[in-house]
Amino acid sequence: MLDAAGRHEEHINTNRITLRTIVEGDGPLAILLHGFPRCWYLWRHQIDPLKKAGFRVAVPDQRGYGASSRPERIEDYNILELAADVVRLADALGEEKFYLVGHDWGCIVAWYTAWLYPHRLNCVMGLSVPLSPIGPYIVNPPGLDDNFWYIRYFQNPGVAEKEFEADIDRTMRFFNGATQEMGMSKPRDATMFGDGPTPTELSPAITEEDNAYYVASYTESGFRGPMNWYRNMSRIPTLTPWLENAKVLVPAYFLGGAKDPVLSFVPDGYNRQDALFSDLRGKQLIDGAGHWVQEEEPEAVSKAIVDFLSSIRGEAD
Repeated sequence: MLDAAGRHEEHINTNRITLRTIVEGDGPLAILLHGFPRCWYLWRHQIDPLKKAGFRVAVPDQRGYGASSRPERIEDYNILELAADVVRLADALGEEKFYLVGHDWGCIVAWYTAWLYPHRLNCVMGLSVPLSPIGPYIVNPPGLDDNFWYIRYFQNPGVAEKEFEADIDRTMRFFNGATQEMGMSKPRDATMFGDGPTPTELSPAITEEDNAYYVASYTESGFRGPMNWYRNMSRIPTLTPWLENAKVLVPAYFLGGAKDPVLSFVPDGYNRQDALFSDLRGKQLIDGAGHWVQEEEPEAVSKAIVDFLSSIRGEAD
């Protein structure tokens, strides 16, 4: 079955849910995980290079997104379930060990999957979000008590959904606009986008066709599932207390955009993360790139992913 973007899709039963997954290529399994506000389509530029390099590529709409299952309960989006989704996806595809790459929320899930299931991974690569334990501090960061903070805004069920779903095309044009900022200069009780005009210019990395694909994905899923990921952030330490001082044991690599604001969420997180890895093979920042690094600099990102995964594969051969 072909997706609207012309990719081969499968609806795979995993961990008591169904994940719509793009599956292409032959060889060892590489799973790519997206974050918010994206879907599998975030990785459209990386699939073919990985196939050409000899990997079987699986790119799911994660739970709550696109055509995948959208459980009702907030707690169904906790980090243990999200990591189990990834491992059970590999099970369903008949693979004991696999290569894992994640971006944004998908990066957080990739790091935790590496912490929780090191025996299942050949390696892990994270984009955008430096490795750091997630907890309540990210919901209410120090110094932002009186300012708008999007993760705090996402906590109240129904609030962000109402704003975003009122006009999904408008919402995605804000997320995909040429000018993006975190809104931290606004007062605490502000909304995400306010009543201002809809951006007229998309990011150079996003075409009208790309934006339309994202609009269609969120028209299908709504925003409740993706928001529920954020509503479980404060619970992560209580669900994974044994990880408080744990290291990621598998070979790892970090890549980000030098202009990505997420790098500042944990002070000097880019360098502080080094101590949390047992086998950090490398890290890099791509000059001029922001948060959506694999869309903004697709060739550089594809090369970095292929080079790292292939180097680990070479060690096993």
